[in-house]
Amino acid sequence: MDNYRVALDAIFHALSDPTRRAVVCRLGAGPATVSELSEPFDMALPSFMKHMRVLEETGLVSSSKSGRVRTCTLERDKLAAAERWFEEQRALWSSRYENLDNLLEQLQGDDNGS
Repeated sequence: MDNYRVALDAIFHALSDPTRRAVVCRLGAGPATVSELSEPFDMALPSFMKHMRVLEETGLVSSSKSGRVRTCTLERDKLAAAERWFEEQRALWSSRYENLDNLLEQLQGDDNGS
C-alpha cells in the first residue's frame, strides 16, 4: 500500500503543473519529439527539460534517443494508479450520498407521520 501511495503522490505532483499536464495531453495523441513538445511553451529548453525529467521520473513518460532526436511516449499504464484512486473516491462519495438520501427519506417519513 505504501508503494501505491508513493506512486500516487508522484503522479499527482507531476500532474499538478499545467505545463506537464499539457505534455501528457499532447502525448495522449501519440509519441512526439522534445522539440515538438516544447514548441507551444514560452520557456528555454533547459527549463522545459526539467518538466520532462519530472514526468520521466514518475514513469508517466518514457523517451528514446535516436541520434540527436529524443522521442517521448506516454506510459498510459502509469496513469492507472490515479484512475484507480479516482474510482475509489467516486465509489466512496456515491455511497455517502446514497446513505444521505436514505436518511433524508427516513426523516421525511417521520415528519409526515407526526
